[in-house]
Amino acid sequence: MDRFTIQLGEFVIRFRWYIVISTIILASLAASGGRFLTFTNDSRIYFSKENPQLQALEALEGTYNKEDNLLFILAPKDGNVFTRETLAAIEQLTRDSWQIPFSSRVDSLSNYQHTYAEEDDLIVEDLATESVNLSDQDIDRIKHIALAEPLLVNRIISPTGHVTAVNILVIKPGKSIDETVQVAKYGRQMADDFREQFPEIDIHLTGGIMIDNAFGEASQNDITTLVPAMYITLLLIMAISLRSVSGTFATLLVIVFAMMTAVGITGWLGKSLNPSTVNAPTIILTLAVADSIHILISLFHSMREGKNKQEAICESLRINMQPVLITSVTTAVGFLSMNFSDAPPFRELGNLVAIGIIAAFILSTTFLPALMAILPVRRKQEGSEAALSKPCDWLAELVVKRKDQIFWGFLTLGVVVTAGMFRIELDDDFIRYFDERYDFRQATDFAEKHITGFNVIEYSLESGESGGINEPRYLETIESFANWYRSQPNVSHVYTVTDIMKRLNKNMHQDDPAYYKIPQGRELAAQYLLLYEMSLPFGLDTNNIINVDKSSTRFVVRLTDVTSKELRQMDDKAREWLKANAPENMFTYGTGLSMMFAHISERNIKSMLGASFGALILISAILILALRNFRIGLASLIPNLAPALMAFGFWGIFVGQVGLVVSILAALTLGIVVDDTVHFLSKYLWARRHYKMEPEDAVRYAFHTVGTALWVTTIVLVAGFLVLSLSGFSLNSDMGLMTALTIFIALVMDFLFLPTLVMKIDRGTI
Repeated sequence: MDRFTIQLGEFVIRFRWYIVISTIILASLAASGGRFLTFTNDSRIYFSKENPQLQALEALEGTYNKEDNLLFILAPKDGNVFTRETLAAIEQLTRDSWQIPFSSRVDSLSNYQHTYAEEDDLIVEDLATESVNLSDQDIDRIKHIALAEPLLVNRIISPTGHVTAVNILVIKPGKSIDETVQVAKYGRQMADDFREQFPEIDIHLTGGIMIDNAFGEASQNDITTLVPAMYITLLLIMAISLRSVSGTFATLLVIVFAMMTAVGITGWLGKSLNPSTVNAPTIILTLAVADSIHILISLFHSMREGKNKQEAICESLRINMQPVLITSVTTAVGFLSMNFSDAPPFRELGNLVAIGIIAAFILSTTFLPALMAILPVRRKQEGSEAALSKPCDWLAELVVKRKDQIFWGFLTLGVVVTAGMFRIELDDDFIRYFDERYDFRQATDFAEKHITGFNVIEYSLESGESGGINEPRYLETIESFANWYRSQPNVSHVYTVTDIMKRLNKNMHQDDPAYYKIPQGRELAAQYLLLYEMSLPFGLDTNNIINVDKSSTRFVVRLTDVTSKELRQMDDKAREWLKANAPENMFTYGTGLSMMFAHISERNIKSMLGASFGALILISAILILALRNFRIGLASLIPNLAPALMAFGFWGIFVGQVGLVVSILAALTLGIVVDDTVHFLSKYLWARRHYKMEPEDAVRYAFHTVGTALWVTTIVLVAGFLVLSLSGFSLNSDMGLMTALTIFIALVMDFLFLPTLVMKIDRGTI
C-alpha cells in the first residue's frame, strides 16, 4: 500500500493540471443530469409495491374510488354556521369547488342530499339552496336536520355547529407529475379569494392533496434552505480549523463536486427527489469533508516538520490512503445496506449517498492533492501545531494514567444508558411528520380539534353475493360493527351505508322516527336504494361507498389524536370483533394511508435488522483484514456499536417515542462511526509496528497525530447532521438529531473507551 500511495502522490503532482481540468469537466458532465431531476409529492412513496397494506388500499380503491381530497374548513367568527351569510358562503364555495382541477365530487352542507317523503314519493334535494333568502324558520330546520344526521356530524359539521367543511374528491388522471401541485395551487387561490370576499369567516385548507403537496414542498424547502446553511457551516468550521485559505477552498471544491456528481447521476438515472433523498446533498457535503480534512491536516503537519509541499502531499497520501479507503468503503456499505429497507425513499437515499461517498474518496485522493500542488500553501509555525495538539496530548496522558477507571466507568455508563432504549415506543403519525410551519399542518390540527379526525381506517365488507348488501342480516351486522366502533375511544366518525338505509326506511314510512332502522326485507331494501340512487344528481352517487354489483360496501372510521400503536391496536380489536360476530366472508383487515404508516415502522425495522447485521459482519471483516489484527479488529466493534445503542438509550430516556427513522439509524450510522475508530487504530498500529512502541506510547502517538483531525471531523459531522435537524420534516429532523448524537458519542468512545480497551487486550508483539 505504501509503495502504491507514494507512486500515486508522484503521479498526482506530475499531472496535477490534467487531473484538475479533467475533474472539472467530468463533474460538470455528471452534474448536468440534475436538469432531469423532479420532486415527488406523493405520500405513498414510502411504501414498496410489495407492501401488503398498500396492496390492500389499492384493492379497496379499485373497488370504490381513490380518496384524494381537498378539505376546506370554515369557521365563522361569530361561532355559528347556521346564518344566512355563512350558509350563502358555503353554497358559493361549493359551486366554485366543482371548478377545481380533476374534481369529481363536492360534499358540503349546502348540497347534502336530504331525503324526505311526500305521500308515496321520495324527495331527494339539496339541504340548503338560495341561502340569502332563507327565513329564520328555514335556517332552524336546516340546523335541526344537519345536527341530527350521523352522515354529517363530525364529518361535515361540528356537533355544536360552529365549524363546517367542504370536501372535494379529486381523481387525478396520472398524466403529469405536477397534478397535485395544480390542485393545491388552485385550492390555495380559492381560499385566498374566499378570505377576501368573506372576511368574517376563517378558512383553512387541508386534505390528502395538501398532505401530498407538503411532501413535495418539504423537499424543495430543505434543498433551498438546508444546503446553503450547510455550505456556510462547513466553510466556517474549515476556515477556523484548517486556518488555510487554499485548504478551505480546495475542500469546498471537493464537497461541491462530490455532491454535484451524486445528484447529477441520480438525474441521469431518471430518479426523482423526495423528502428523504433531498437531504442526501447535505449528508454528502458533511461526509465528504472528513476525508479532505484528514489529508490536509497530515499535509500541513508534514510541512511543519520541514518537508516541502510535494513531499508533504506524498506523505499525507501514504499515511491516510488506507484509513480513508477503509472509512469510505465502510460508510458506503452502511448506506448501501439501506437497500433492504421496506421504504423505497430510504433505499434511494442510501444509494445516492453511497455514490457521493465514493466520489468524495476519489476526489480527495486525486483532485484535492493535485489542486493543493497548484495552490500556494503557507508553511505555518510550529507553535500553531502545538496549540492544536496540546489538548489531545493532555487527554492522552489522562487516558493512559487512569485507564482502568475510565474503562470500567464507560463500560458501566454504556450499559446503563443503553438500557434506556427499552423505554422507546415505536410511534408514527404521518400528519405530524410536518411541523407547524406548514399551513396544512395548522389546518389539520384545527380540523381535528373542532370537527373531524384525519387518521382513517377503511374496510371493504363483503356480503358474499351479488346484491347481497341489501340482505337485512348483512346490514344489521354492519350496524352492530358501526355501533361497536362508535363506542371506542378517539373515534370521531363512522361512515357506513346503514345510515343511508335507516334514513330511507324512515322516509318511506312517512318519516316516522320509529322506522329509523334497517329495512326488514331484502327486496324492500333494494327498492329503497334503487329509488334513492335514481334521485341523486350527477357527481353525488353512491359509487364511493357501494361497489358495482352491490356485493360489498365501504366502511370508513375516522379517529382523532391517536398514535400508530393505537391505530394498530384498534384494528386488531376490530378484527377480533369481526371474527366473533360476523360471517367469515366479512372478515377483513383495516387499510388506508394511516394504517400503512402505522405498520411501516415495524415492517422497516424487521427488514433492516438483517441488513444491519449483514453490514456489521461485512464491516467487521473489512476492519480485521485492513488492520491485520484479529483481536483489535474484533474489539473495535464495541465502540462502533455502542454509539447507536447509547443514542437510542438517551432518546428513550429523554424523548421516549421514535418513528420510522429508528429503523434506518443503525445502518446509517454504523459506517460513519467506524471512521474515527479506523483512523485512531491505524495510527496506533503504525506506532506499534514501525516504531515498536509500547501500547501506552502508541496511544499517545495516535492522539498526537490524529486527535486533532478526529475532533475537527466530528465537529463537521455533528454540525452537518444538526443542520438536518432544522428540517420541517420530522423524518429528516429526527434522523439529523439522532445521527449527530450518535457521532458525538462515537468520538467520546473513541477518545476514552477505545484506547483503554486496546491497552487491555494488546500485549506482546504486533
